[in-house]
Amino acid sequence: MKNRKREICTSGSVRDEDGQPPHLLGRRTFLHLAAGATALPLLSRIARAQAYPTRPVRLIVGLAAGSGVDILARLIGQWLSERLGQPFVIENRPGAGTNIATEAVVRSVPDGHMLLMVTPANAINATLYDRLNFNFIRDIAPVASIARTPNVMVVNPTIPAKSVSEFIAYAKSNSGKISMASAGNGTASHMAGELFKMMSGIDMVHVPYRGAGPALTDLLGGQVQVYFPTTTAALEPIRAGKVRALAVTTATRSEALPNIPTVGEFVPGYESVVIDGMGAPKNTPSEIIDRLNKEINEGLADPKMKARLADLGVSVFPGSPTEFGKLIADETAKWAKVVKFSGIKAE
Repeated sequence: MKNRKREICTSGSVRDEDGQPPHLLGRRTFLHLAAGATALPLLSRIARAQAYPTRPVRLIVGLAAGSGVDILARLIGQWLSERLGQPFVIENRPGAGTNIATEAVVRSVPDGHMLLMVTPANAINATLYDRLNFNFIRDIAPVASIARTPNVMVVNPTIPAKSVSEFIAYAKSNSGKISMASAGNGTASHMAGELFKMMSGIDMVHVPYRGAGPALTDLLGGQVQVYFPTTTAALEPIRAGKVRALAVTTATRSEALPNIPTVGEFVPGYESVVIDGMGAPKNTPSEIIDRLNKEINEGLADPKMKARLADLGVSVFPGSPTEFGKLIADETAKWAKVVKFSGIKAE
């Protein structure tokens, strides 16, 4: 390789053939090389995000097919399939209060090809179960919140109460005689009821069922008197007059039931809401999480998606991964207090 020509200037300094002292040339070359080296990881991350996904993505749901979160997973999965060019395959892995599904994702390769539908059970189970093989907040990276669904306090029509305040008075005069259904021990419907008991100072007998369907069936039949299902499950029987809706559990009224008051209008500070979202194994590359978050939020802004969810009594709930992570932490702390107060134990 030829050496650069050098000349001696009148000042006695040595310069290269382009007129630059050798030490300056070396420094400039070094800076260019350093800048290139710094850019390589960024370019690699961008390329990885653009290439994702490279094969079908498995979206794990911890509840049975046909449940509210399963329907939501299929809607958002279809959107992501169309946007990202790979199938998003819904896998239902019910059992152990969603813990089986969660552990499967925790143990998976953190490359964005196995994701988890996050439900309130994940926040509740942190305290409900004495021993878990994972720490949800530590081991699952939040991707995006997707939807918020109110629970709704419904009673069998034989109950004389027409409002929450009347129900509280009725329950206090019939302490321990009212049966409260739930979709299972530690489920969102159970916790909404336990929070109501705690904040209103009433006593009701908890009757857990294996799912929302059987609980609603027995409410219709009068075997139990009160239930806190999601609006998704309760809309049809409410509209048909088969059950009486006393209140929704969110802080504001539901668009699906605009004439139904909130529990908080009678029990100040009460709020219980089903928030579903998506999570990934910890150490999933941030650029993949950010891309998923972007695509999900765009889906939630789509008028057709919003209308479809509204038909189910669900409101879109977009947000950043950081915001979703804070929400998970807040919900975990909130439900820990209710679990401890009520003395609930996992089945």
